[in-house]
Amino acid sequence: MAKASKADGIDTRHYDVIVAPHITEKATLLSEHNAVVFKVAEKATKPEIKAAVEALFNVKVTGVNTLTQKGKTKRWKGKPYKRSDVKKAIVTLAAGQSIDITEGVRG
Repeated sequence: MAKASKADGIDTRHYDVIVAPHITEKATLLSEHNAVVFKVAEKATKPEIKAAVEALFNVKVTGVNTLTQKGKTKRWKGKPYKRSDVKKAIVTLAAGQSIDITEGVRG
């Protein structure tokens, strides 16, 4: 059986790659340089992240940089625990392109 083609180019796997926007002061400063920061799945690759952002937000991506933030060891009521590791992607957009992360995904 052949796979059904997507008319709009959005695959359900794209929603699994992009977890959430990462909104911090540094991420806001990066928006002045046409970059947006997303939390992504731990096993997501740069090509998968690029395809997901282009499909979900209808923009042209020029570059993707990734980093894994290791979880801190904290204490609560004297007992240690570890925060989860988080993978982030800094997505650079083409000139003139922008993503309004407060609006959410269209479509």
